[in-house]
Amino acid sequence: MTFEDMMKMKRLGETAVSPDGKWLAYSVTTVNLGQNTKTAKLFVQPIAGGEAMPLTATQPGDSGVQFAPDGKRFLFLSGSKGGQQVWLANFDPATGATSSPRKLTAISTEADNALWSPDGKSVVFTSSVYPDCPAITAADAATGDKCNADRDAAQAASKVKAQIFTHLLYRHWNHFTGAKRSHLFYLSVENGGIRDLTPNDPHDVPPFSLEGGGGFAFAPDSKELAFTENLDAEPAISTSASIFTLDLTNPAAKPVKVSTSKGGNFNPAYSPDGKWLAWRSEERAGYEADKFRLFLYDRAAKTTKDLLPLLKEWVEEFAWSPDSERIFFTSGTAGEVLLYRTDLSGIFSQFAYPGTISDLHPLPDGRTVLANRATILSPGEMVAIGFTEPLSQTDPRMYVFNAQDRYTRIKPISLRVETTLNGKLLSQLEAGDFDSFWFTAADKTKLQGFIVKPPVFDPAKKYPVKFLIHGGPQGAWGDAWSYRWNPELFAATGYVVVMINPRGSTGYGQAVVDGVNGDWGGKPFTDLMQGLDYAEQHYSFIDKNRECALGASYGGYMANWVLGHTNRFKCIVSHDGMYNPESAYGSTEEMWFNEWEFAGKPWDYYGKKDSENPFRKWSPMMSAKNFKTPTLVVHGQLDYRLDVSEGFQLFDTLQRLKVPSKMLYFPDEGHWVLKPQNAQLWYKTVNDWVDEWTGKAGTRD
Repeated sequence: MTFEDMMKMKRLGETAVSPDGKWLAYSVTTVNLGQNTKTAKLFVQPIAGGEAMPLTATQPGDSGVQFAPDGKRFLFLSGSKGGQQVWLANFDPATGATSSPRKLTAISTEADNALWSPDGKSVVFTSSVYPDCPAITAADAATGDKCNADRDAAQAASKVKAQIFTHLLYRHWNHFTGAKRSHLFYLSVENGGIRDLTPNDPHDVPPFSLEGGGGFAFAPDSKELAFTENLDAEPAISTSASIFTLDLTNPAAKPVKVSTSKGGNFNPAYSPDGKWLAWRSEERAGYEADKFRLFLYDRAAKTTKDLLPLLKEWVEEFAWSPDSERIFFTSGTAGEVLLYRTDLSGIFSQFAYPGTISDLHPLPDGRTVLANRATILSPGEMVAIGFTEPLSQTDPRMYVFNAQDRYTRIKPISLRVETTLNGKLLSQLEAGDFDSFWFTAADKTKLQGFIVKPPVFDPAKKYPVKFLIHGGPQGAWGDAWSYRWNPELFAATGYVVVMINPRGSTGYGQAVVDGVNGDWGGKPFTDLMQGLDYAEQHYSFIDKNRECALGASYGGYMANWVLGHTNRFKCIVSHDGMYNPESAYGSTEEMWFNEWEFAGKPWDYYGKKDSENPFRKWSPMMSAKNFKTPTLVVHGQLDYRLDVSEGFQLFDTLQRLKVPSKMLYFPDEGHWVLKPQNAQLWYKTVNDWVDEWTGKAGTRD
């Protein structure tokens, strides 16, 4: 596989299933490397089998497809005639044909995240508005909308582009937040009337999420809405989003808080029978990587409970079964994200197809779940996972049962691939083998690593190593596809790729996740080195004299830490890494992260010894005198999570120390390199740097 091959791959995006379970609609993004563009198009195909067809009522770039409850219409988001708005079109459930597209909204601030009500009479969507403008109401939408339109026009026309800040989180990830805030809007499909459900609210509703989506849900009777909001006065230091419900039948109703956790609460979803409201919940305030639990709210009794207290891992996402008696969910487990099912008593089962499962759609038959499945060898495709029940302990398909933990592990009956977006291309490419290994850390903790061999592998040869360090730090390597850091693509140029999940990694219990807290350069560093030691000892084809360490985000921090604490690597690649925690604190935006991970604020430690100050104890800058390894520094100007100044400081230091170094600077990228030609340059520069200092495979045995 080459970079150009990867850019030819079609990327499965958002999906929707018709109410009768017979049609799958989805978005496919294609890349034109020469034009430096990505274009999404919407398709539909029968789930029982058949060819995909374009949704002809839509245009390239449209998104947000969602079937109406009657199955005869669908909505989507389109900017084909001006700013992005909610559109509606007819759908023929017999043939899949579409017709008569028409625009539903014309709000000047545009529309996003549209969601049908279960009765099909209304839609809720989000739009970013100026909270101090008059509220957009059903009785008078024009006044509020004109205020927003005039403010936007005046700002666009002004020759002064300066901004005045009076609050934190004035910039976030890759953009300045400005004066607007995301609000929820209620739209009548019948007459087109809209009203702001969170009028004059100075907070974002819902809060920003990297995963996207609206973070809200209708009750089955369409009379209530559940949504997520963080009401803390300073959101830059808070992760405490709560779940609220709102009576939609009363325009004067106020939101009612139903969650009780001090941590973050997200992704509310009602059971189809209306008895329950479920959401993902964290317990500890200020900690964005606390265990995500599945909470269940009894709407009649107004009580909540942790449905899965015995589940050791995070609940990543979930979806109700049509009969409201079960919940399907995914959870990261030892390098994979697997599908689970639980009943309302908390007895859960795991379906053991490997890979990364996401985007769950339980079908009306109650026995099939449509989901996106990706592996390290292939991008995501929609699959139909079928199962039967109940399974007894003696059933040959059940191969693990632990009554004490109320946990079973079973094999699904079938796995049917629904989409084959890249089958032909992948069949022409030879991939390297992907293996897992376990090793014991210094404190006896069992940890996992992975190894990818190059294509046309010869075990008699010695191969150089690309040692990848994951970000987060609460993240994980595993059986998953990536366009940004693709292990198979790294191996394809004749390298063995080694990946370790050290302390801080998800999928091994919360104790392992918490193991990085306040110990950034401690146990995680020794875990990485011991994991690499194990690989060198057990895989004879590894040339331990030709190894390069590469990491981004926290992985970039660890690459910087490695730079000052070992000389075992021939080269290092540090992408968007923290170099000086004290300066990073003052230039980041999500301040809760640094305050949690470094146990406070820099001035809390003034006057104390460096060994007692985590901002200096775990600072790669403090070990600059030890820097000797040739290092490539990569950073983007629009990275507001880890400011570009962190990369400049590192590169300047390396240059002054006369350590062989190079900097790849992107003026138009943020924390990730997303533009196709920028990504092409990134891969070429990174691979050339590793080749320069390790020697290509087969050139030195």
